[in-house]
Amino acid sequence: MIIKPVSPASGELKDNEFLFPVRVYYEDTDAGGIVYYANYLKFAERARTEYIRALGMRQQDALEDDDKFGFVVRHCEIDYQAPAVLDDELIVSCKVTEMGGASCTMHQEITRGDQVLAVVDVKAVYVSLKTKRPSRIPRELAAKIM
Repeated sequence: MIIKPVSPASGELKDNEFLFPVRVYYEDTDAGGIVYYANYLKFAERARTEYIRALGMRQQDALEDDDKFGFVVRHCEIDYQAPAVLDDELIVSCKVTEMGGASCTMHQEITRGDQVLAVVDVKAVYVSLKTKRPSRIPRELAAKIM
């Protein structure tokens, strides 16, 4: 058997917006056969993580540093508009709408084709994991986001 290297879904940057593909698996659904409400937040989190990776940044580097830093969600709003079901192919978008010294706000939409299933607005704060206090987003990362 020949084993070929396979990469996980990585998404793409398009016009200041990151687009991340997600397939709905059985484990994502509830007893009613639709995606469990909390899993939309997981889909959105994966897209934000892949967005940072697409910008050329490794979040693990900041976690391995002597002074550990990372993004934490400070506020999140989600509006569920239609259900996703098993085997659906979704696109999770991620676009920065506001940038502060230590925070950024992102607008995300989870879609199936042209249909919007959920809209997520997230404010994330860059914090020192040692002090649990906000810290200025590194210039290199801030420049890539903007």
